Amino acid sequence: MSDQVPLVMALDESAAVPGLVGGKGASLARLARAGFPVPPGFHVTTGAYLDFVGRSGLTELVLAAMSTVDISDAATLKAASARIGELFAGQPLSAASAAAIAAAYAGLGDNVAVAVRSSATAEDLPDMSFAGQQDTYLNIRGEAAVLDAVRRCWASLWTARSIGYRARHGIGAGEVSMAVVVQQLVPADASGVLFTTDPVDGSGGQVVVNANWGLGESVVGGDVTPDVVVVDRASGKVVSYRVGSKDVMTVPDGAATLEKRTPAHLRAAAVLSAGQVSELARLGLAIEELYGEPMDIEWALAGDEFFVLQARPITTRAATIGPGEQWNDSLDGDYLWSNGNLGEALPDVMTPATWSGSQLFMSRVLVPPSLPGYRGYGRIGGRLYANVSMSIALEALVGIPPRRFIALVTPVFGKLPAVEEIPRAPLPRWKVTRLMLPATIALVRRVSASKRRMPEFLASAPSRCENLRAEIQQTTDASALAGQWQGKVGPLLAESSDMLTAATARGTTLPLGPAKLARLVGEADAALLLSGQQAGGAALASLGPVTGLAQLARGEIDRDTFARQYGHRGPHEMELSVPRPAEDPGWIDKQLATIQDTAHDAGARLASQEAARASAWERLRQNEPKKAAAARKLVARWTSVARAREATRSELVRSWWVVRTWVVRAGELTGRGDDLFFLSFQEILDVLRGDSTPLAAVTARRAAYETYRSLPAYPALIRGRFDPVRWAADPNRRSDHYDERAQATVLDDTITGFPGAAGVVEGTARVISAPEDAGQLGDGEILVTTVTNIGWTPIFPRAAAVVTDVGAPLSHAAIVARELGIPAVVGCGNATMRLHSGDRVRVDGGKGTVEVLRPADTAVRTYEGWSDQIEDLI
Repeated sequence: MSDQVPLVMALDESAAVPGLVGGKGASLARLARAGFPVPPGFHVTTGAYLDFVGRSGLTELVLAAMSTVDISDAATLKAASARIGELFAGQPLSAASAAAIAAAYAGLGDNVAVAVRSSATAEDLPDMSFAGQQDTYLNIRGEAAVLDAVRRCWASLWTARSIGYRARHGIGAGEVSMAVVVQQLVPADASGVLFTTDPVDGSGGQVVVNANWGLGESVVGGDVTPDVVVVDRASGKVVSYRVGSKDVMTVPDGAATLEKRTPAHLRAAAVLSAGQVSELARLGLAIEELYGEPMDIEWALAGDEFFVLQARPITTRAATIGPGEQWNDSLDGDYLWSNGNLGEALPDVMTPATWSGSQLFMSRVLVPPSLPGYRGYGRIGGRLYANVSMSIALEALVGIPPRRFIALVTPVFGKLPAVEEIPRAPLPRWKVTRLMLPATIALVRRVSASKRRMPEFLASAPSRCENLRAEIQQTTDASALAGQWQGKVGPLLAESSDMLTAATARGTTLPLGPAKLARLVGEADAALLLSGQQAGGAALASLGPVTGLAQLARGEIDRDTFARQYGHRGPHEMELSVPRPAEDPGWIDKQLATIQDTAHDAGARLASQEAARASAWERLRQNEPKKAAAARKLVARWTSVARAREATRSELVRSWWVVRTWVVRAGELTGRGDDLFFLSFQEILDVLRGDSTPLAAVTARRAAYETYRSLPAYPALIRGRFDPVRWAADPNRRSDHYDERAQATVLDDTITGFPGAAGVVEGTARVISAPEDAGQLGDGEILVTTVTNIGWTPIFPRAAAVVTDVGAPLSHAAIVARELGIPAVVGCGNATMRLHSGDRVRVDGGKGTVEVLRPADTAVRTYEGWSDQIEDLI
């Protein structure tokens, strides 16, 4: 370490440049020098970080861990991050660094609470914000805690997310360093974010303020619906003040912070007065003048004084999406779109390669159909949606009344608006007849042929896919790989798509089965009798991973057998850029870990359900033998169709693994790696044949993909033109339904959905947003999430009940929950917005209702008590 580089530096030091104090630190230094109200503090410079990693060969060990990283393989990012985290945790700060930091901390006062914030040298730059990539620790007290927080900030430079983010932006492992900003914690009564221009459309005439009670983490992290205030830049007057629900707030708690439910009297109250808003707007515009460009400013209010916590140039997500890369078919006009069914199978934003495969699959299905000028399905912000307006108009032309159409598709798509609220695609009858008739005849022929070949296909598909994957991996010539697509890979994908179409066609009235059975024997018995699709030795594919896992744990099958049978199934199984579970060496151990600390065994649940089902059949046989006979016919037909549909879906997914293998190999042979996931199949073929022209589009497409992937999951129902970026920026957005015509959105306080699986249970809710976080579900807690698919199945036995935003009686969550005898309410639309982890709730799977019995923060101290603690901090 050079003697000229100090280990710590005053917050307003003129030499506080990004190379020494990081982007965030340099910005705070600039604000402090200009006289803005920045909390007092100091910088721990990059010199201290370099001193830390320069001792004991730590730099070499970090680079060795990074040498194993493959940006296309998330497992390698996690492994490198874990290794580096261990290295940092085991290395103490040097005596010189510890002494310098301790002295600077003591200079702030006696044992004061501070915020310790990471400030990387590649952060808050004009072209890359890197916002949120590293860690912040609030309410840190005491010398030892501050030193530990500094070290943890340094380690956060090497999280899997940060490693991947830098790699995608071409920043090498040795090109970035870390500083840390330590500032006195503002005892905030309120906090939030201010944009000096509209962050969505860039409008320069208005300032936009988001505000919530307490510390600002709930607003910055997007965990709350804050107040949204629009201020006229010229006059400073409030144009509009929209009071948010402000369900949660962040407060100091011991040696950290706590997210708690906001007291009821504060949720409906405006956080800021008109005078405070105007003062805050003037402060923001003064900062914009200093920087000479629109700014994104984090602020806090303590008493009557505003503080500036951070300021950086606005980086609008929409600006990263280049021309022609909107991936948004909702812009075509006034249509109703739904991903209620498709979003379960493909919940991710699709890379262009996945979209190419989806188009091939959907063209074989023909439902919903597409005609020239009319899309039956499409991408909205990169996600797959079906055009309900197209389907309802087409069905009407062939004589199916709209209400009958709604009855048929609701169990599949989930909740739909009233019939009169669904816009119809203006389909000319002559065009439909001329174009649809030959396509329908071709479909009928494919379905008939596929039904005949289905048993043979299901028997041979696993070994066929395994052999073809091996053949692809051994191919060394690019032109030969192109030939494999035309001769083997493409035909396999088409055939597996046809098989699923045929299996689904067997059950065109399948959605009506539960309703018919319920009319015959009642809702409760109908749900019970329709379970048991594991019976008779014919396994239901959706339940296979959890029963197979139980067999593996008992030693009835070995690890290789489990991997061959289920290694292709996972939460992202239809996104080609995501590795299959079997590609992760630690996958099986992670799966086994989910069942090791639970008292709820899948086998025991299935046995209990089987006993209850047998009792129901016996009761029905004795009391109403005629109904029993009719019910057995309905159940037998349902079971046969469901098993065939699930089995063919599993083999379709296996064929997608073959396609992924082909794309990966194409990237290896051309030297372009995962760039090829951002091309269509035809473009990949062109590149394999020596034409590099398609590669020019990769940068813009990757940017669009990263932008859309950073947004929350879109509403299941979308009507009209939908801008995902603008929607995500709206703190009052709805997650269930978007309507372009709506002027305001009001969430229903009730939580209702479809009865997915009967039963009533009370328990603690656990809201989980991604399958990667499923391990957070405690044994016997109630799983609350947006949507589930087969990747979630192994944790179902742990759950006391399941609640989803998206879904219908035929969705994954409903089917698997019925099999295991777990109450489920699906398709609620707003469950993840209305419920919070820790809430005590009652789930009634038979009625399709969820009731909050006690909010999560009932046992937490009141707001008044927290205010007393803040006064102590002052």
